[in-house]
Amino acid sequence: MSERTRARAALTTLAALTALTTTACDSGTHEPDEAPPTPRTGPTASHPPTPEPPPPSAADGTDPEACADGDCEITVTEPMTLHFPAPGGSGRATLSVTEVGPNRIEYEVKSGNNSSRGAATGPGQGCLTYLREHGSGNSCGTLDHTRPSPRPDTVVIQATTSTDGTMLLHIVSP
Repeated sequence: MSERTRARAALTTLAALTALTTTACDSGTHEPDEAPPTPRTGPTASHPPTPEPPPPSAADGTDPEACADGDCEITVTEPMTLHFPAPGGSGRATLSVTEVGPNRIEYEVKSGNNSSRGAATGPGQGCLTYLREHGSGNSCGTLDHTRPSPRPDTVVIQATTSTDGTMLLHIVSP
């Protein structure tokens, strides 16, 4: 055997003895340097969307008579008809709620020879109706539940959907 081969054999033997001695002296009572890995349970399921919060409590509750003066905020739970002063002092206007359901509303407004319809479907949806003495306008889309601002010579009607099957209705007169 060459000297080089003997040296390699001696080093291999020394390494094996060191490993054997270290293992034999281990009492197994020491704490590991690292915490054991946390088991994985696989991908987590997606969470359902957070439900829309219910609309705030209406200032006038559910009393349709609160709208008789043309200024109210009520929760509507079923089809109903409301009467209030028409713009320009031209008599009475009529608002007929024809459908109320989860994320769905529908209504019609008549004042003199003017009429307007509003309908919205979906969470956070609603309609604004601007009723004037000589005409009306309607716009539907995404709305929040805040009270609309008064407008000169205009009755503003805002209706918004909710997930609980009610409608938050605002009527704001000048």
